[in-house]
Amino acid sequence: MNNNRFPKILIPDTNIYLWIIAILVAIIFTFDRYIGIFGIVLLVYLIYHNWKSNYVRKVKWKRYIENLSAEIDSAAQYSLLNLPIPLTIVEFDGSISWYNSKFSDMMKGKNILDENVEKIIPTLDLSELLEEKHKIKEVKIGDKIYRVLHNVVKIDTKHEERYIIMLYWLDITNFANLKMKYNNEKPVVAIIQVDNYDDVLQSTDEGVRPIVIAEIDRKINLWVNRMNGMIKKYQKDKYLVVFEKRYLENLEAKKFTILDDIREIDVGNKIPVTLSIGVGVNGKNLNYLEEYAVTALELALGRGGDQAVVRKIDTFEFYGGKTKAVEKRNKVKARIIAHALRQLINQSEKVIIMGHKIPDMDSFGAAMGVYRAAINRGKDAYIVIDKISAGIDNVYKKFQGKEEYKFISCSEALEIFDHKNLIVVVDTHRPSFVQCPELIEKSDRIVLIDHHRRGTEFIENTVLTYLEPYASSTSELVTEILQYMDDKINIEKIEAEALLAGITVDTKNFSFKTGVRTFEAASLLRRAGADTTEVRQLFQDDLSTFIARANVVRNAEIIEESIAISVCEEDIENVQLVAAQGADELLNIKGITTSFVMGKSDDGAILISGRSLGNINVQRILEKLGGGGHLTVAGAQLKDITFYEAKTMLINAIKEYLEEGEK
Repeated sequence: MNNNRFPKILIPDTNIYLWIIAILVAIIFTFDRYIGIFGIVLLVYLIYHNWKSNYVRKVKWKRYIENLSAEIDSAAQYSLLNLPIPLTIVEFDGSISWYNSKFSDMMKGKNILDENVEKIIPTLDLSELLEEKHKIKEVKIGDKIYRVLHNVVKIDTKHEERYIIMLYWLDITNFANLKMKYNNEKPVVAIIQVDNYDDVLQSTDEGVRPIVIAEIDRKINLWVNRMNGMIKKYQKDKYLVVFEKRYLENLEAKKFTILDDIREIDVGNKIPVTLSIGVGVNGKNLNYLEEYAVTALELALGRGGDQAVVRKIDTFEFYGGKTKAVEKRNKVKARIIAHALRQLINQSEKVIIMGHKIPDMDSFGAAMGVYRAAINRGKDAYIVIDKISAGIDNVYKKFQGKEEYKFISCSEALEIFDHKNLIVVVDTHRPSFVQCPELIEKSDRIVLIDHHRRGTEFIENTVLTYLEPYASSTSELVTEILQYMDDKINIEKIEAEALLAGITVDTKNFSFKTGVRTFEAASLLRRAGADTTEVRQLFQDDLSTFIARANVVRNAEIIEESIAISVCEEDIENVQLVAAQGADELLNIKGITTSFVMGKSDDGAILISGRSLGNINVQRILEKLGGGGHLTVAGAQLKDITFYEAKTMLINAIKEYLEEGEK
C-alpha cells in the first residue's frame, strides 16, 4: 500500500518511542521508587543502544556510498577511455592535453599531444566555436567531415582552479555526402527567349532563314545536352529547359557562355542573335521554379535582353547584359499601349502623374506628354512635383503661372487621391524613387512608362506597364503614345518643346542611344510646333554652373587608362546637374571611354553620375552601389558616407566589374 495515505505520526520513529518510555518511567517513579530506578536504568540502556545502532548504520551507509562513487568513477573513466567517438581535451590556449584512441585513429596515429588543435586542424576556429554556442561547427579532415560539439569543464585542484574544453567529433560524412547529392540533384528550371527573332529573320534572305533557325536550335540543344538536361521548344522563339543544380555553378562561373555562342552565329543573318535567359533555383516545387524562371526572364528582358538572370528565392544574379539593347522597329506595341492607356484614362475621374525625385528634362517632358493625353480626354490631370531641381528650372518657368497646368505637392496629391484615380509613373520603375511613394502604396490603378533597364526593385501592382530599354528616353515613348491616342497628335507648342528637350538631354543631342524611332519622334514634335532654338535655350546655364562643370573636368583622375573619376566639391544648389554635365564633358576627352562624377546633395547624400561610350556598362557598376540606369547612362546615391569612402567603393565596384569581364 501507498504509505502516503497514512498520517506521518504513524510512521515508526525510535525517538518517539523513547520519549513515551521516558514519560511512563517518570509516572512509575512517582508511585514506586525501586521500580522507577529499574525503569531509568533500562531507559538509559535503550538510549545508548539507539545511539550506537544509528552510528553503526551511518558508518555502513558512508562506506556503501564511497564504494558506489568509486564504482561510478571507474565506470566513467572506462566510458571516457572507450568512448565510441573521437574525444579531445584541449586547454584554452588550444594545446591538446589528452585524446582517446578514436581521435588518434582519426589523426592516423600522429604525435599530437601538446600540439595546438588549430594548427593540426586548420579548418577549426576554437574562439569562434566558443563564442557561438548554438552554432554547429563542421570541419573537413581529409575525406571525412566532422561535426564538432564542445563542453567547457571546470577543474578544481588543491593549488589552482582552471577550465578545459572537451571536443567531441561526430562523423557526418555520409550525411553530408547525401545532403550534397540531394542539393546537386535538385531541379533547375530555365526559360530561354530569342530577343530579336523576328528582326533577325526579316533582315535575312529567305533562302538562308531555315539555316539561321537550325543553327540557333543546334547551339541551344548542344548547350543543354552538355548538362544532361531536358529541353522543349514551346514557341518559335522560346525554350523550356530543366537540368540538375550541379551544373548551375559551372554556368555561373563561365558567365553563361551560351550568350556569346549565340551572338557569334553568322550564317547569313545581318543582325546578331541574342538570348535572354531566366533561371529559377531553390523553389519548393516545380511550380515555384517555373514562376521564378518567368520572373527572372521578365527582369532580363526589362534590362535590355542579351543576359541571364538567376533568381534564388529572394536574390537575383545577373550575367551578360554588356551589349546595347537592340531597337525594336515594330510599333504595334506602342499602338496597343496607347489604346489601353486611353481606356484607363476614360475610366478614371482624375489622372495623377509623377516622375522620379529630383526630376530631369526627360521626367518632366514625359509627365507633360501624359498630362496632355489626359486633358485631351476631358479629365482633370495633376503633375506631382515637390521640388523644382536646377535641371528643369528653365522649362518649368514656361509653364509656371498658367492656369491650365496643375502642379501639386505630394501632400496635396494624397488629399485629392481616390481609388478611382489613375496614377501614371514616368521615367522610373523603382517605388522608392517616385515623387510620392505613398501614392504607390495606396493605389491599385498604376500605369508605368519607363525606358530604364529593369532592376530588382520594381513597382509590381501595375495595371499597365510600358518598359522598353531600347528607347532613348521616356519622352520618346510618350510621344509615340500620343501619336496613337487620337487620329492626329494634339499638343501645345511648349509641351512639344518639353518632350523634345527630354529626348535631347537623354540622347546627348542625338548622339547616344539614338535610333530611327528617336528621329521619327523628334520630327513629330517638330511638326507639332517645337522650336529647336528655344529647346536649345532650355539648356543654358549660369556662370557659376559653367565654372563648377569646368572644375569637375580639371580635377578628374584617370584609372584603368580610360576611366575618369572626378568630384564636384562646390557648394551649389544644382549639384546633380553639374555632376551629370561634368560626366558628359569628360567623355569628350580623347582616350576617356567612361566617366564618374560625385557630388553632395542638400541632404548630405553622395550623388554619382556615370557615363560610358558603350564599351563599359555603367549600370552594372552602379548597381553594385544600389543605383541603376542604362548601359551608357546611370546614377546612384550613397547616404551617411564621405567622398573618400564613396570613391573607394566606386573604384572597388569598377575593379570587380572588370574582373568579372576577364573571367
